Amino acid sequence: MLEQSRRGGVEVLLVEDNPGDVRLTREALSEAHREVSLNVVNDGLDALRYLRREPPYASAPRPNLILLDLNLPKKDGREVLEEIKTDAELKEIPVVVMTTSDAQADIRRAYGLHANCYVTKPADFDAFVTLVKSLEQFWLSVARIP
Repeated sequence: MLEQSRRGGVEVLLVEDNPGDVRLTREALSEAHREVSLNVVNDGLDALRYLRREPPYASAPRPNLILLDLNLPKKDGREVLEEIKTDAELKEIPVVVMTTSDAQADIRRAYGLHANCYVTKPADFDAFVTLVKSLEQFWLSVARIP
């Protein structure tokens, strides 16, 4: 299911199945320095359908940035990352892996699959909001993205 917040400007796709993390991300981005449209899908299959503009996402906007959880239902985030980075039309979209895992094996595998960034979600509310704001600041204000 697609959850969408239309504010114009930069398009962000959040691939996250935890409603609490979706809410925190939405709250943090609501204070963004730029206009951010946050689109949310809850599993790996919908993420790929969204990115490929397959039904029911035929008119989905192309994201400028993807925030991807690793532990997703239906299709694991690692598989989603691999498909994104091997697809000629999608591979240039920056993917930030945002997950609870701090295992070296997950970090290495994500970078091996060409993740642009890997961050571990903090359990603390304030630290989570600070993380999302810092990602927004860097990826949407400092970095040049396609």
